[in-house]
Amino acid sequence: MHIHSQKPFDVLIFTVTSLVTCISAITVPTTAPPTASTIDSSQVAVSLEFFAFPGYTELVSTGTCLANLQALRGAPVAVRIGGTTQDRATYDPSLATPVNYTVASSTDAPTSLTFGPSFFTLAASDLKGNVTIGLNRQLNNQMNTLSAALQAKNSMPNLYAIELGNEPDLYASTSPIVPSSGWSQTSDAASEKSWFTAIAPSVGNIFQAAVYLSWRTVATIPLLGTSISNVRSVSEHSYPQSACGGATTDLQTLMSHSGIVSYTAGFKTDADSALAAGLRYFLGETNSATCGGGGISPTFGAALWIVDYVLQGALNGIERSYFHQGTIGDCQYCWWGRFTTGAPFYGAYFVSLFLGTDGAKLEMLDNGTGAVASYVIFDSAGTPVRLLVYNSNYYDGTGTRSSTSVSFTGGGIPSNGVATASRLTGPNATSRVDEDGIVTIGGGGTFDGNCNAVGTQTRENVVVNGGVLTVSVQASEALIIYL
Repeated sequence: MHIHSQKPFDVLIFTVTSLVTCISAITVPTTAPPTASTIDSSQVAVSLEFFAFPGYTELVSTGTCLANLQALRGAPVAVRIGGTTQDRATYDPSLATPVNYTVASSTDAPTSLTFGPSFFTLAASDLKGNVTIGLNRQLNNQMNTLSAALQAKNSMPNLYAIELGNEPDLYASTSPIVPSSGWSQTSDAASEKSWFTAIAPSVGNIFQAAVYLSWRTVATIPLLGTSISNVRSVSEHSYPQSACGGATTDLQTLMSHSGIVSYTAGFKTDADSALAAGLRYFLGETNSATCGGGGISPTFGAALWIVDYVLQGALNGIERSYFHQGTIGDCQYCWWGRFTTGAPFYGAYFVSLFLGTDGAKLEMLDNGTGAVASYVIFDSAGTPVRLLVYNSNYYDGTGTRSSTSVSFTGGGIPSNGVATASRLTGPNATSRVDEDGIVTIGGGGTFDGNCNAVGTQTRENVVVNGGVLTVSVQASEALIIYL
């Protein structure tokens, strides 16, 4: 994350009666500066809970949502299959079905399960992008995991990486992998190193290391020693808030721009250490709140959070953010598969629309301390092609909705004329599509329950006067401007 102190937001006017804030003209670079961050073709990625993966392939919405995002970016969405249940799963080469387990309720996650060869052929046939597969390490059955890894390698031309274990920082002292001497980040790294060294000769140097929720990868990378050559990427998991055990969540805090800037800056050191080691750095599992998401996760505010969070992640060296989709039918933060295509998918769609098929470099134009964010995306030639403004001021539907007027100059903006813009909006931050809240993109664009685009997206005109382009964005709203 880089802060442009030479281009701070200057608040010129704030009138209580009009609730309009004006921000002085922000200069858009005419070409991508050296500090601009590179954008991955799958910057917005998807994580599917291990046991639920075959069920997701049976949902029409899964293929449609992924295809929608692919069309916006010009490349298939990268998918990670893993989660808590990968460390409860045992590979059965004779199993005829992709998975086998028993649960008391369809919304429960199994405490143990088996999976067969068709699990991998399903991943090969139904997922168009590269796929990361999470396999079991917690049960300490290396031969079984090797057998599964070989099957994945032989069945999946789209296999990108293999994880060995999920969130080992949370392993219980009674876990079979935990030695009598106890478990720590050092002993976990030694375990990872041993397993990489044993399995790599059979499947290649394609491992995704760490996979931590609370430990930091910057400490693990040097502990892996020579086995770092077996590693392709490192992964950390990220949930800004918790909905576990009755914990309270707060939507206003989640969607705060300055809060997102501060939170994502915490990953910069880890990303830099991975890059220095020649590795890629991902948030291999992320979403708004742990334990399925709590009350904040299906809201329009969470959609806006996704927009800002993805962009701030990119600025801090996170090459992909894999948004987790959990138990089908019991997952507040899931983008689809619960009741309808939820509000958070609109955020994933909108930020993908901003990044586009031509987006190559990203720069933040505000200083990161206020409520209003502004970004510019450059194409591969370094030309600015789109701006994005996000007003994170919280509007919960009560009182008068404030707005902010933001002006831009430079960056190829003509002296006079008209630009166009597309707006992401909803009644308020707490609106939910599954509770009849109407979230729209471009005035009338929405999605049906199978993730098909319905309605008509249109662009609004933005007047350019004297080389200054000015837009108005309401609290809890975002806007893309096309240059």
